Amino acid sequence: MKKTLPVPPMLTDLVGQALASMDGVKFTCLDACPSCSGPVTGHDLRAKRFAVILENAKERTIRVYVKRFYCRRCGTLCYADAPFYPDTRLASPVVDLCLLLSQQMPFNRVAQYLRAMGIVVDRGTIRNYASRDFGAIPATELFGLPLPLSLLNLATSTLGRERRPIVGAEALAACGFPSTGRAAPHDRRSSEERYQRNEE
Repeated sequence: MKKTLPVPPMLTDLVGQALASMDGVKFTCLDACPSCSGPVTGHDLRAKRFAVILENAKERTIRVYVKRFYCRRCGTLCYADAPFYPDTRLASPVVDLCLLLSQQMPFNRVAQYLRAMGIVVDRGTIRNYASRDFGAIPATELFGLPLPLSLLNLATSTLGRERRPIVGAEALAACGFPSTGRAAPHDRRSSEERYQRNEE
């Protein structure tokens, strides 16, 4: 019989509600091209995987929509500001949680803890994130586990909404973007194209 990990149900509910509330949220703002600071024109809206969560023992993919823009100066195709690190297939709060936990335990144990919290991330993905530098991750301890402020702020912003949808700008601020002290959320064109192939 598998040993149940000590994750309080309250924490599981908090995390699950925060991530589920992001389903369908749109990120549509970009002031200028991240490559040359040139003017941009709206291009299209693309679905991105925000997280994969467990609901009633079944996996559910939470997707957000991120507007793409075309730079009128250099021709770059770029994404609106969104809470994603470059070359990652999950949102920054999930990546932050993976990184914080991997500082304290082996990757397979991190995957087990995440699953106990209702988040699905495989061991290989966690190892990949842990090998990269995403900058300092603001965090606090809750129920004996290190939790990123990006995830806690997101959870706080969803409380008491009574079905009022989350606005992309609010979610972005909750996740700590944009911030010059952390990795920029803009992907290079090659990584954008690679991501789209994975999502389609």
